[in-house]
Amino acid sequence: MTDVEKQLARLESHLMHLERQYEELNQVVIEQARIIARLQKEHAKVSTAVQSIEIERISANNAKPPHYQ
Repeated sequence: MTDVEKQLARLESHLMHLERQYEELNQVVIEQARIIARLQKEHAKVSTAVQSIEIERISANNAKPPHYQ
């Protein structure tokens, strides 16, 4: 095997390793995107619930003046 062939074989080996790493990292990114989307939906639900509770709490603590009742 000549030096050029050895270099080519080494480069091909490195390329295969990098392609495998790329695919693994891509799968990680895809899974993280799914998790982020789910967490964003949960956050929106919780935020809406907290807002509703806060509005109810404020309404309950602010009694209407006597002339409104």
